[in-house]
Amino acid sequence: MNMKHIRHFAKTLSIEPGKLSKTELIKKIQLAEGNFDCYGSASQGECDQLACSWREDCLGESGKAAAEAP
Repeated sequence: MNMKHIRHFAKTLSIEPGKLSKTELIKKIQLAEGNFDCYGSASQGECDQLACSWREDCLGESGKAAAEAP
């Protein structure tokens, strides 16, 4: 999902996106939805939050972070 869509979705939950990064904004959305604010933190590509709306994108972000780590 691109930032325009994420910002729009945040506003529907009464979250003001301001200058938050994609990760920060999605974490705020997760909390507003009553979920853990764990976006981008799946270790070794594993995640037990099967019903999370952000799961696919999150696992991709987590994989990028792991590949960039020394």
